[in-house]
Amino acid sequence: MPIVIEGRTPLKGEVEILGAKNAALPIIAATVLTADECLLENVPYIEDIRSMVAVLHSMGVAARFEGPNVLRIKATRISRATLPLDLATKMRASFLIVGPLLSRFGQAEAPHPGGCAIGTRPVSVDLKGFQTMGSEVAIEGPNYVMKAPRLKAERLILDYPSHTGTENILMAACLAEGVTTIENASIEPEVVDLASFLCAMGARIEGAGTSIIRVEGVRRLHGAAFRIMPDRMEAGTFALSALITGGQVRMDGAVSPYLGALTNKMREAGAQVTATHEVYEVASRLPLKATDIQTYPYPGFPTDLQAPFTTAMTQAEGNSSIYETMFDGRLGYVEELRRMGARIEVSGSGRMAMVHGPTPLHGADVRALDIRSGAAIILAALAAEGETRISNVAFIERGYQDITPKLQSLGAAISRVEEADHDCPAADCEEPVEWGVAPAR
Repeated sequence: MPIVIEGRTPLKGEVEILGAKNAALPIIAATVLTADECLLENVPYIEDIRSMVAVLHSMGVAARFEGPNVLRIKATRISRATLPLDLATKMRASFLIVGPLLSRFGQAEAPHPGGCAIGTRPVSVDLKGFQTMGSEVAIEGPNYVMKAPRLKAERLILDYPSHTGTENILMAACLAEGVTTIENASIEPEVVDLASFLCAMGARIEGAGTSIIRVEGVRRLHGAAFRIMPDRMEAGTFALSALITGGQVRMDGAVSPYLGALTNKMREAGAQVTATHEVYEVASRLPLKATDIQTYPYPGFPTDLQAPFTTAMTQAEGNSSIYETMFDGRLGYVEELRRMGARIEVSGSGRMAMVHGPTPLHGADVRALDIRSGAAIILAALAAEGETRISNVAFIERGYQDITPKLQSLGAAISRVEEADHDCPAADCEEPVEWGVAPAR
């Protein structure tokens, strides 16, 4: 069902930020490392999470949501060490299950992962890491086939600080023989959250949150209960909803430590930002000041907030330059903003943009191209004159739980209309998996 928004209303109020999608996905994958039961709290109930649970269920893992945002998983028996082609090829995070499978069972088989169409996203870091630790890696049909009796600890120097590569190798190293050193590791907070969960399961990890992580392998891991960290991308999106509408939005201060780069740029744009342990609040007045950004791995400006911030800059006085350093296809949403009146020029092989503002935006029929561009289109609609109708809403729901009612609570004139969203991929509209008895391995 499409989203319809009547814009030009400053958003005001308080919003709840749920668990981080990019932390929950690898943590869900990590439950495969143990036969014991794991209980995860603050798990966002979104399409990507449901798809990840569906992947586990296809392998014989028992999993279900118990109450709001509480997920119980028990991988006592695994019936297959192969990821299903239909689910794995639509979501990149599915490949995170490979490391735990290979480490616990000595084998794994998976297709090249899919996901949002935002540019080239290889898994070479993961595969090279597995090979260095003693795994055979072959290609059979559409699948990577990996085998290793038991992974051996090695010193690994990653080609670049891939967060999924770091997470996959980190999980694989937990049951490997010896002490694994991962250099040039990702330092993103979600990697730290994964390491905290693994330690709660009995892993021995030092250095998470730095570029050098050391993992001493153990013979087995046990179950654990764990609460997922807040989603800094969801928090950033709602912060930018205040910025672009000239509103005032606050949330729990638990997100404050993770939003430093965004906080700095919103202040440059003229917003008043309060970032304490108790509260994170953004108060904005229009017009904004033109502000340049360049995406970079944490603690730099996050690529996942580039599209929403670029959209906010359409309401800033002057020219704002945008440089996307991480993904080569991430500026594709600009054409949708142009339909709404934005003046944005793209250059540099699709990695650079110049936003000319302030531009009066107007309502139009537009579509989400991926999770974050969908959020950007919503922000544009909130600032636009007239009615905007957004299709491809399934992409947005892959990353945001209850975004429509949350924006309504802040005063937005937003609703879902009862008509088919024909661009919704069928694979993105599955029902959540229920708890079941896993067949014997």
